[in-house]
Amino acid sequence: MYLSEYCDVNYEETYNVVFVKWKKFCCKGNYRKPLEHALEVIKQYKCNYVADTRTGFENIPEDTKWVADYFMPKAVEYGCQCIYFIIDEKNSLKEELEGQEKDSDSLIQFKYIFQIEEILN
Repeated sequence: MYLSEYCDVNYEETYNVVFVKWKKFCCKGNYRKPLEHALEVIKQYKCNYVADTRTGFENIPEDTKWVADYFMPKAVEYGCQCIYFIIDEKNSLKEELEGQEKDSDSLIQFKYIFQIEEILN
């Protein structure tokens, strides 16, 4: 478990996912540290990744590049097969999320859901 003012990261056994809940804007180390913890969880459990983006924010370009160049390849290497984005009704971060998907869709599958329970469907 990883808890900070910006993000909480937990392993959810029921869904075999690392669950990342963003709370408020952050960048660089404050953004990357929770994701590095998520990678350790993926490595340990060979699980998928869920990001709750409903209170999210757009990344700075350096962090977007880091996700594409480092996070996504490591997640795949460690056993992640799918990235789930929990979105709000309006998909407020549509452009940001689609950009992340476009950067990495050759590596991994992406799904957009409204609540974590949809993973089991």
